[in-house]
Amino acid sequence: MNEVEKRPAVPGVGLTTIVKTALPWESHRNLPRRIIQSIERQDQTSEVLAKLIQLAVVSIMAVLYLASPKTDAGTAFSPVPYALSIYIVLNIIGLIWALRWGLKDWAVYGSICIDMTLLMVLIWSFHIQYEQPASFYLKAPTILYAFIFIAIRAMRYQARFVVAAGVLASLGWTAMVIYVIRIDPENTMITRNYVEYLTSNSVLIGAELDKIITILLVTAILALALRRGYALLVNAIRDQQAAQELSRFFDASVASQITTADQSIAAGEGATREAAVLNIDIRGFTTMASAMPASEVMGILTAYQGQLVPIIQQNGGTIDKFLGDGIMATFGALAPSETYAADSLRAVDEIMANVLTWSEIPELERFTSHSINAAVAGGPISVGAVGDEKRLEFTVIGPAVNLSAKLEKHNKVPGTRALTTAELLDTAKEQGYVPEHEIELVSSEVEGTSGAFQLAVLHA
Repeated sequence: MNEVEKRPAVPGVGLTTIVKTALPWESHRNLPRRIIQSIERQDQTSEVLAKLIQLAVVSIMAVLYLASPKTDAGTAFSPVPYALSIYIVLNIIGLIWALRWGLKDWAVYGSICIDMTLLMVLIWSFHIQYEQPASFYLKAPTILYAFIFIAIRAMRYQARFVVAAGVLASLGWTAMVIYVIRIDPENTMITRNYVEYLTSNSVLIGAELDKIITILLVTAILALALRRGYALLVNAIRDQQAAQELSRFFDASVASQITTADQSIAAGEGATREAAVLNIDIRGFTTMASAMPASEVMGILTAYQGQLVPIIQQNGGTIDKFLGDGIMATFGALAPSETYAADSLRAVDEIMANVLTWSEIPELERFTSHSINAAVAGGPISVGAVGDEKRLEFTVIGPAVNLSAKLEKHNKVPGTRALTTAELLDTAKEQGYVPEHEIELVSSEVEGTSGAFQLAVLHA
């Protein structure tokens, strides 16, 4: 089966859904301020790009004007050089303005008016420049630049600017046609003969209406496409910010799994992997915290977690959950790892070394090197999502999870700081772990389990 065949089928979309999501009057009201600000930043960037495109367009127009032959031998007055010069100056000012302060809506509308006014003035001037009847300019292909100016407005995620450009272009061309018809009441130049229209300066009303209708249709299509694009942008920004917020409540690797999953994660999905489970706890913290103000308790926990979480993550661990002053982390559970055991014991070594520096941290200076208990256990565990359709939680289940928690509490029996099983220690050594000192092996029963375990004292 090839890759195309493996892809899941995309469900059909009903007509009602299409109408609700596609029509331009469907708006996004009551958006959070942070999403509005993100869209505004995108819009300002787009406005700078629009100004650069406008400068490129007017530069092309200037080159074409200079290169075109002048049948009047330069004797007729032409406003083209003056209009182009003014337009270039105004666009440079607008570019600087957009870069430094950002353009307000009224300034964008003003820019649209200038665009269309410039275009119509240039087209109108052709019959003076070439000493022809006014109807001569209706044949000018320069009207096609109107579509460029309309398309430039699509650079921003605001359909109203596209609509404004399209309406102004159609009104401008309507005024140009009326000017031709009214300039000489004795000879309106109107014809019904298509051949005569193409081969003379005659005016075919149907052809001019066709141009106006085309401008309006292109405007409507662009506005609709832009409105749909705006809806996608809003949803994308929402998803991006939701992912950023998600990473504050979940471990970064868990958040990444959730946000990059090809399909929605469902309860009951899981996998079995060889992994290590680390449990850490502050000895006697519950009793200590009961006599402290809540703000002080939270300050200690924040500082404590701020010291240990980066160490765990830097060694390939994933924070599974915070249990008050307890931290539970896994190595090799979320994604398969060939060094899960070695990584977990290296993390323990770094944590114990880090605790020795707590005397320099105001919130943690009261704790000694024996204030932290840690334990690691390993083996096959199941990892996946549990819950229902409305609320899910990533979790790990297995004997190693329970044993790690019980070993962490068992530290107080022999007075040790960190324990693991001899089996996991051997696995870690096979994976490249080198102990910092000689590790003592002891046989001991652990409360809540049956039989004796061969334990390794990582830190006494």
